[in-house]
Amino acid sequence: MSQTTYHMSPDEFREYGHQVVNWVADYYKNLEQLPVLSQVRPGDIRRGLPAGAPFEGEKFQTILQDLDRIILPGITHWQSPNFFAYFPANASGPAILGDLVSSALGVQGMLWATSPACTELETHVLDWLVPMLGLPSKFLSSEAGGGVIQDTASSSSLCAMLAARERATNYASNRQGGHGRLIAYTSNQAHSSLEKAAMVCGIGADNLRLVDVDEHFAMRPDALSRQLEDDRGQGLQPFFVSATVGTTSSNALDPLPEIGRICAANDLWFHVDAAMSGTAALCPEFRYIQEGIELADSYTFNPHKWMFTNFDCNCFYVADRKSLIDTLSILPEYLRNQASESGSVIDYRDWHIPLGRRFRSLKLWFVIRYYGIEGLQFHVRRHVELAQQFAQWVQQDNRFEMAAPAPLNLVCFRHRGDDGSNEELMKRLNRSGDLYLTHTRLDGRFTLRFCVGQTNTEQRHVERAWQKIQQVAAEL
Repeated sequence: MSQTTYHMSPDEFREYGHQVVNWVADYYKNLEQLPVLSQVRPGDIRRGLPAGAPFEGEKFQTILQDLDRIILPGITHWQSPNFFAYFPANASGPAILGDLVSSALGVQGMLWATSPACTELETHVLDWLVPMLGLPSKFLSSEAGGGVIQDTASSSSLCAMLAARERATNYASNRQGGHGRLIAYTSNQAHSSLEKAAMVCGIGADNLRLVDVDEHFAMRPDALSRQLEDDRGQGLQPFFVSATVGTTSSNALDPLPEIGRICAANDLWFHVDAAMSGTAALCPEFRYIQEGIELADSYTFNPHKWMFTNFDCNCFYVADRKSLIDTLSILPEYLRNQASESGSVIDYRDWHIPLGRRFRSLKLWFVIRYYGIEGLQFHVRRHVELAQQFAQWVQQDNRFEMAAPAPLNLVCFRHRGDDGSNEELMKRLNRSGDLYLTHTRLDGRFTLRFCVGQTNTEQRHVERAWQKIQQVAAEL
């Protein structure tokens, strides 16, 4: 450590940086051997830390040693090839290196003027993704719409609901607050972020209608239509519908064409959340999942889930960027500048809630350029293939049953015993450290979820997971 400035010198950074890169490379090399789910108890990590911060700076080597000794045991290894829980949050070498460069540059990209490359690369990469995913051209920045990188799909859904609110009230609610009669709609299988969005934007959780689903857990258009009629009959004002391409619980696919037509006929903002499953549209054979997307006012998906771009990186598209900008733009004097006032640039601060923003597009750019469309398609297809193989094994074993259709990379299944046996099966599997599963409830029953999507998951990992599941099931 430098004794003159307390800063890390460039030479020291080079030395310690090599050590950190080596640490990361060794971590990935040995990751498969680590217990997937952290085995620590509540409070263990804090008990290993000193009560107060050090007065004098410590040697970097000591910090790295404590990373191994204290922090690593408390990590649930989301990047493990044996991680099958929740949804993928996959990283990759190119993304990590792109993020490193972004951190080094330390850009605050709130305005075009504060770093033009931050804005223009983001616009360009999001335009790349439109044809890559087979999205309608109205989402291109060269047309009336465009895309922006947000932190998560939760933020995108909130921004979509805000823009829909202002469109429905002719921007009066931004000035005067809400009148309590606006009603939003989504399915009862949709992500909880929609309820939070309704709370945050002043609609109110009670004014979010959870529409019934069919036997495949997809929103029923007829139930949506009836709910709209009921609410209008009570003097309420429907304004927003969110459909899901791949629900979190079961990967259900809402029928976008039918919902979109209902929204068009009733002048409702139509938002589509494809958080994980949207990445599948890289492959033309899976683009059926987004048929009807041309009717959407907004669309969101997460490269940080299944496109090998480390968290956080969400892509949010709107068909009419003016509606979004007019909803969120506030211009204090200290942000005024010639480039913005010329109208010839994008200021992404007007496209989301925060003013400040990181250079997230850099890691996405690294990933797309390193893998190419071909490489990304290869891995998506392989993950779907592995999940389908797992689903076949479930169907061939009379001790288990499928709990929902498995169109892509998520398999929902149950042991044929009661809820207690399924919960015990999951607990034993997770305690083993050999794999990690999570659960949901479908039709009120405890259901296991097996999601294939981690960067380095291969067939042997899925085979070994199934063998472990069979072994523990035999012990119940």
